[in-house]
Amino acid sequence: GENVSGAPSSSPSSLGAFDSFTEEAVGGPSGLPSRAPSVFASHFSVPPSSNPELGIDTGPSLIPSSTPSGVLSTMVGPSAGPSGMGSLPSMNPSDQPSEIGVVADPSGQPSTIPSTEPSTLPSIEPSTMPSTQPSTEPSGTTDAPSTLPVSEPKSPYPKDQIVDFGDTTFDFMRRAFRVGNIPSGSYISILTQLRDDPSFILLERGADGKSTVAKVISVEDFPSDHAQPSLLWETLDFNGAGLSTSREHLVFIYKSVIKVAPNTASGFLKMMGDVKYENNLADTNDFAISIWPKLEYEQMYNDAWRMLRDYFYDIEMNGVDWKEIHRRYQSLVKRCAKREELDDVLAQMAAELSALHVFVYGGEYGDPVHGNQKLKSLNAVASLGGNFERSAEWNGYIIKDIPKRDPDFPVMTGNAVWSPLSAEVLGLSGQRGLEVGDIIVGINGESVMKVPDMHMMLRGQAGRSVRLDVIRKASGATTKLDDDMEKPEPIITVPLTQDDADDLRYGAWEWKTRQKAKELAGGKGFGVGYIHLRSMSGAKDIDAFFRGFYPDYDKSALIIDVRHNRGGNIDSWLLDILQRKAWMYWQSRATDIYSGGLGWDEQFAFRGHIIVLVDEKTSSDGEGFSRGVKELNLGMLVGTRTWGGGIWLSSDNHLVDGGIATAPEIGVYNDKFGWGLGVEQEGVKPDIVVDNNPRSAYTGKDRQLERAIEVLAQWLQREPFVVPKMPGPKKDKSLQPGLENCAAGRRSKI
Repeated sequence: GENVSGAPSSSPSSLGAFDSFTEEAVGGPSGLPSRAPSVFASHFSVPPSSNPELGIDTGPSLIPSSTPSGVLSTMVGPSAGPSGMGSLPSMNPSDQPSEIGVVADPSGQPSTIPSTEPSTLPSIEPSTMPSTQPSTEPSGTTDAPSTLPVSEPKSPYPKDQIVDFGDTTFDFMRRAFRVGNIPSGSYISILTQLRDDPSFILLERGADGKSTVAKVISVEDFPSDHAQPSLLWETLDFNGAGLSTSREHLVFIYKSVIKVAPNTASGFLKMMGDVKYENNLADTNDFAISIWPKLEYEQMYNDAWRMLRDYFYDIEMNGVDWKEIHRRYQSLVKRCAKREELDDVLAQMAAELSALHVFVYGGEYGDPVHGNQKLKSLNAVASLGGNFERSAEWNGYIIKDIPKRDPDFPVMTGNAVWSPLSAEVLGLSGQRGLEVGDIIVGINGESVMKVPDMHMMLRGQAGRSVRLDVIRKASGATTKLDDDMEKPEPIITVPLTQDDADDLRYGAWEWKTRQKAKELAGGKGFGVGYIHLRSMSGAKDIDAFFRGFYPDYDKSALIIDVRHNRGGNIDSWLLDILQRKAWMYWQSRATDIYSGGLGWDEQFAFRGHIIVLVDEKTSSDGEGFSRGVKELNLGMLVGTRTWGGGIWLSSDNHLVDGGIATAPEIGVYNDKFGWGLGVEQEGVKPDIVVDNNPRSAYTGKDRQLERAIEVLAQWLQREPFVVPKMPGPKKDKSLQPGLENCAAGRRSKI
């Protein structure tokens, strides 16, 4: 390249040190440019005569031939060429900062020009421009004009606002234009542009989808758009990377260590060469961060307010004066003494929007065990996976219920799903399972009557073997005492965590409700399928739908239970399956729609009647699904009005400590209901309102389910589920009598 004065440039290649991965480059900064190549700056000092890609055409008529060296007039509007773009601003070729209104000549010395608008740039006599370059004009030459134009054509476009960046080296401008030319790839992030080299380091997902690749991209100087990968660094135990606050150091996080290296080409290359992790290691043994809680609380309050402002689906903030809301609650933040109190303020502030799907949770709360999981487990009460009744008569606890879930799925997500008292668990070690009516009298050799509740003796016992002394009053004693009293029998089992116990009971309720639905429907003479969806959150709920739908897709009726549904985002997938229609039927020699086989097309289309059970805890996407069933005329709703959250969200506006004040981000609407689909602040109203009595529900009675079966029975009487009959005998394609002399018949005789 050439510099402004026409002399050959001595700057190194703009591709930087990564053009040649040499031992010299690895060993130190020799050969690496200490700053961006001066060729880069030279492109900004004089516009190219023609660059169609940038839309710049600075022909000889725009800048007179006698324009003094280093003076660059800024063209605006039509005079800038076909694209209407002005020429690039002047840049000091010495790569030193220039004040606004100061233009450099090729010698690198600033030349003072009054700072004015481009369209009113005053004429400047060449004689007033100090220069150290010798004049190359022949003496006596008078043909060329001696000054710049006094004025330029007025632009039809509004003038850009002049922004004073202060003392700047234009580093951001010089770096930013390169980003758009990076080759496409599965990038995770742009890590950095090295401080002493124009190359970028990007993090990219490896081909296996698990590893992380650090890719070095070498980018040429403006106006070139050439960029090419010059180095790849792939390692399997690499977890992430970042920059220090000063941007002077790179931080690489591995599975076992953290490495810190200078944000330079030599620093990066040295770290690459350290395959044994011997250098640049950070001491993480006493790793700590100093926090000033009051300042952090103020920052989190401001961030939560700002992100609600920027993320909320209504730019008018539901008509709320959001600046006033910030002022109203800001004084309370200064009084917050702990993180929980900040949550209270955030919740009150966010509640001013009067929108559901605003949740405040997460963050760094005070922890008496300081995150020590072992200490937490020692204080957690374990569960035996059953319901019990204390009995003074038997001096123990009578087993009232042992929850059991679907026996077709004894293991889910790799975890067993049985009670520690069940035969399925105890039988694995050669012991007999307990039954309802048996009595637990001791735990680990101590009487259960010595404490107010026997579960106090199970504190810290989750996942550990414990001894239970039981009287097998229901399951049958193996030995008896002389007075014909049952002798306590020891068994060994492993209690569950409370979370696992809750999941066991929930699964048992699902299984029992499904069995009850089939029993009630069978009593009324029709078959029914039953599906309960806990949420709409992905694989587990998709699996639950599969398990309930496909075995019963050919039944006369289907109950989809979204009571207690916590929401998610699979409603469209469910509605798509339920909208399938049967339009033809299959029959082979061995199977037909009555005896198995494919049945009909579209395959697995449900042809019966659908009822969706809802209640006050049906929320979010559970409500979206329920509304979709109604709007698409797929079925009826039975239960109570739902929660009322009709603005969707992604929950990605987290605060600095990991907490969040969620912002309802995505409004929904249609022609019938407008904004909110009649869900937001209202809830989905069922076709038939039935509320479960809490006491009756506790004893196992489900009035909503019973009413759904009654409605289906009446519905099937009005609109029976009919399987089309076969159309009769197949067509006879044989040669009929009397047609032997036709052309086809004569050919068949030959």
